Amino acid sequence: MKIVLILLQLLFFIVVAPFLSGLITKIKNRFRMRQGQSIFQPYYNLKKLFFKGEVVSETASWIFKVAPFVLLASTLTVALLVPVFIFSNPLYQMGDFLALIFIFALGRFFLALAALDTGSSFGGMGSSREMFISSLAEPALCLAVFSVFLQFGSINIYVFSRMHGVSVATLAAAVALFLVAIAETSRIPVDNQETHLELTMIHEAMILEYSGRSLALIEISAQIKQMIWFFLIAQIIFPITPLAIHSAGLFLWGLWYVARIFIIVIIVSLLEVLVAKMRLFRAVDFLGFVFVLGIIASVCAILGV
Repeated sequence: MKIVLILLQLLFFIVVAPFLSGLITKIKNRFRMRQGQSIFQPYYNLKKLFFKGEVVSETASWIFKVAPFVLLASTLTVALLVPVFIFSNPLYQMGDFLALIFIFALGRFFLALAALDTGSSFGGMGSSREMFISSLAEPALCLAVFSVFLQFGSINIYVFSRMHGVSVATLAAAVALFLVAIAETSRIPVDNQETHLELTMIHEAMILEYSGRSLALIEISAQIKQMIWFFLIAQIIFPITPLAIHSAGLFLWGLWYVARIFIIVIIVSLLEVLVAKMRLFRAVDFLGFVFVLGIIASVCAILGV
């Protein structure tokens, strides 16, 4: 039964993650009064990439070829740490919130190495910028995790998902987590997934040398990572308790389960439409604000607010 649950959860993330990316793009186009692409365009893009050949630089080593598989494997491993189906977590004894951060860092590390491996100036620029952003985002994220521990007594995702308590500390931690997710998923105002301008791109600069199946693996990994962050935010700020499942019925539970992810998608879309991309060094101020939010969340958790 556990193996079936693991396979089901992996399949769920792989199938649904591109849909969320397409939904965000569709909502953004609606806010801009544009028709835009189909909501299923990410699926078409992945299909096209999987059937295309690859062009690999002559200077690339085994790191360049292995990095997309390491990135996908690390992302899918994290996906198994997040409880999805009625708070069940296939690998809840294998890791907690901090393990999630470190596993994501493993994939980022290999992708940054692969960007340097080809000797491309764009790859080196993207890698340095990515490490710069992550060095600011991870301490702020750790503070948010610490505030969650102070409030719920555990950083195991399975445990605090069953111990919801909406408070000032929870809201501050969720906002900090949301802002970190913006940086981690390369979205405005920190990065822009829709541009390849030399002065602005961060994540896209690291994957410029990739094509075909390898690029498809990187794209699906980024989409799954985005979905994981959405689920973590939803577990903290939009509570669903087992008691609510029994009292309100399975249909209402499922409806709210989907609605809370949709709420986060709308907020992300609206933010990308209303806010302009900031300069690279302004990201220090942005993530510094997130760090302060983490401190506020920790203090509020200590005070029991």
